[in-house]
Amino acid sequence: MTFSIVARDPETGDFGIAVASKALAVGAVAPYARAGVGAISTQAAPNVTYGPDGLERLAAGDGAAKVLAALTSADSMAAVRQAGIVDVAGRAATYTGSSCIDWAGGKTVPGATAQGNCLVGPEVVDAMLAAYQAATGSFPRRLLAALQAGDQAGGDSRGRQSAALLVVRDKGGPGQGNDRWVDLRVDDHTAPCTELGRLLAVQEKQGDLLDPDHLKEIGSALAGTLKSTIRSAMAPKTPEPPATPK
Repeated sequence: MTFSIVARDPETGDFGIAVASKALAVGAVAPYARAGVGAISTQAAPNVTYGPDGLERLAAGDGAAKVLAALTSADSMAAVRQAGIVDVAGRAATYTGSSCIDWAGGKTVPGATAQGNCLVGPEVVDAMLAAYQAATGSFPRRLLAALQAGDQAGGDSRGRQSAALLVVRDKGGPGQGNDRWVDLRVDDHTAPCTELGRLLAVQEKQGDLLDPDHLKEIGSALAGTLKSTIRSAMAPKTPEPPATPK
């Protein structure tokens, strides 16, 4: 019922998950991540204990494959579960239970894993990983590119309803109070992946994110003008003399 990409940015160490589904509010169920620890998506018949339990195991030093094996081996309903994990070393692991609805499966590349169930076919997962590896720009933008590529390849065979993007970095949240640098959700929409892109653009324009593709180099003349304007604005103002009584 869901397709997702779970990844670690090799440049910044940030972790992120982009996920979409023909189900209400997938962002409230599937994605889990902790800065400096790892990221997990739980889907198909999601087991929400995989998130907190898996992150604790990752924090204790277990690798992605070991954590996934521990979670599924202890789950009596593992046959209907699907999950993807990336750890702090960038190792990726994916699992698809034998009773997940076709097409169901996942693939990994260094630093990322893509998986889905109830998809139109394996081309969805292939498109996501190809788009992620080819994309440029910020880490959130690359995750979004992967999700939108999966959506364009057919995505969930039942249709579209919700999508989410979660990216964590140390002290990346509001006021540096938590690690949720990007936490965007589209709970019920006819084109959730497109709407998710609009929301990310809004956050970027509000100055919370810096995308290298949006930065422009300025020449020395403009730089000088900007410096002069700033100095003028910050210079102490000379008070005007009091008016002479008439």
